[in-house]
Amino acid sequence: MTDHKAVGRTPRRRGFLRWLAAAAAAALTVGGLPTAAAETGDDGVTTTLTIAESQPVDSLSPFLAQRVVSTSIHRLMYDYLTNYAPETNAAVPGLAESWQTSADELTWTYTLRDDATWSDGEPVTAQDVVWTLTTMMTDEAAATANGNFVTNFEKVTAVDKRTVEIQLSQPQATMLALDIPILPEHIWSDVEDFATFNNDTDFPIVGNGPFILTDYQPNQSITLEANPDYWRGAPKFDRLVFRYFNDQDAMVEALRTGAVSFVAGLTPAQADALRGEGDITVNAANGKRFQAFTINPGATTVDGEEFGDGHPALADRVVRRAIVRAIDKEALVDRVFGGYAEAADGYIPSRYSDYHFEPEADERLGFDPRAANAMLDEAGYTRGDDGIRVSPEGERLSFRLHVHNNQPENVQAARFMTEWLADIGIEIRGRYVDPGVVSDALHAGEYDLIFTGWLVNPDPDYVLGIHTCDALPTEPGAMRSDAYFCDEEYDRLYAQQLAEYDPATRAELIQRMQRILYQEAVVNVLTYPDMLEAYRSDHIAAIQVQPEPGGNIAHQDGYWSWWSAAPAEGLTSESGPSTVLIVGITICSLLVVTGTALVVRHRRATAEDRE
Repeated sequence: MTDHKAVGRTPRRRGFLRWLAAAAAAALTVGGLPTAAAETGDDGVTTTLTIAESQPVDSLSPFLAQRVVSTSIHRLMYDYLTNYAPETNAAVPGLAESWQTSADELTWTYTLRDDATWSDGEPVTAQDVVWTLTTMMTDEAAATANGNFVTNFEKVTAVDKRTVEIQLSQPQATMLALDIPILPEHIWSDVEDFATFNNDTDFPIVGNGPFILTDYQPNQSITLEANPDYWRGAPKFDRLVFRYFNDQDAMVEALRTGAVSFVAGLTPAQADALRGEGDITVNAANGKRFQAFTINPGATTVDGEEFGDGHPALADRVVRRAIVRAIDKEALVDRVFGGYAEAADGYIPSRYSDYHFEPEADERLGFDPRAANAMLDEAGYTRGDDGIRVSPEGERLSFRLHVHNNQPENVQAARFMTEWLADIGIEIRGRYVDPGVVSDALHAGEYDLIFTGWLVNPDPDYVLGIHTCDALPTEPGAMRSDAYFCDEEYDRLYAQQLAEYDPATRAELIQRMQRILYQEAVVNVLTYPDMLEAYRSDHIAAIQVQPEPGGNIAHQDGYWSWWSAAPAEGLTSESGPSTVLIVGITICSLLVVTGTALVVRHRRATAEDRE
């Protein structure tokens, strides 16, 4: 993905800032509770569920989008062939009401439901599925986000209006977990360049999901209206509004005042503070995301071209493993997450028990500074007069650590890591910067250590695929991976697990892949943070978590949550979110952070932003 340029030129920007300050002042004069939770229309009350959001959309095109907020919204806009059961995460019908596979497991046949329509009234047909998948198979740009799902596809055909046949080159275990939004051919076939089309110019956007996207204001809001003709039944809320904030405390305050109905990504302190407050429910879900840092082993393209300026000592596995041994993960759980996390080693969170990996005792790189020092001593990394080690080639072990300055848990963890690594003679120079700067450093290969994190789907194929050799960039700046990792044995196991239909055998292969990641110490998982969320129970009477019990509400699982959410009884225009107040809080948080030099930019997605 490429950076979007800053909006506005200097004269307009001055005018915009004057308007911004005035709007902020006006918003803050609004007294009492907000007044726009529900709007009265010709046919009665329109209930609106307002969700606080901090992550900007990277693209509204399902061919390009990789950020969590974008892919979550696509689940609301478009149907997928299958879905995940909200209680168990097992595959359940979506646009396809049934499916079958041939004896050789190379031909999959999906029967589409006959009651699915596009929001412009056109029927959803097998040809829409054929067009979507074939476009991804034949156009490199259309394969940007989800191309790994169609790598083994030989041919996709429409047997009739309701029947789709997919022929594979080899068995593929993800055929009931194809996280690909199906698009309307009669709309998208007119697009000339999938690499540049962001699907954000013509509203309402034609879809076939439970909601229809009717408005998008970059870095301000996303509005979706309930689809009354959705085959599963219309959502209970009439409207969803995602409102942007760049300050987590402002989100929490908006929840307290009723300016928003839902907030995710709470810090432990915020979650504790909200517990017991009237009309607010806190949900602490088992983690499906991992917090990690990657070590630059030497950035290369898929053809072996070296680039970037990673420290040469980090190509040495001994140094990478010693770094891991110097970090106290249990202390991070207690001191950073206040107990709302799990110390972690494996790439797949323990929430997914079948795929979860834990190293054996004799291979564990547990917290042991003495062992880490011994490893470095034996490898010839001697301490200089200042206590910092020097490589056999004379390079000081002084490493940059890029940290997202909007991720409090990463900022705190980085400070502890700086202290712990000093104990083994490694100097850390923290770069606490905007997520876009982190992203730029990653794509340029100009980093040493860098924080990362991914949300993991019930089927982990995608996050495993980003560490194959094929995920390396074709040229600097065009990567799909986030670690410049390439290992032939890992690739071999990846191909095996993708072709393995037996669940137990596939799980064993996936655990072996994680063992390689763990032992090579390029991708280093620290914790599985709990997913801390809160919502106003005077706005939302009931909402589905996934899985149940112990599941979460937001992000990919938002399909079930937002479709099922029921308005609280008596929700009226006097009791819910105020658009004016929300905008005021957002504006004020922007002014506090950026002063009078506000420049809004879209940045390319970082690993922290993705699924």
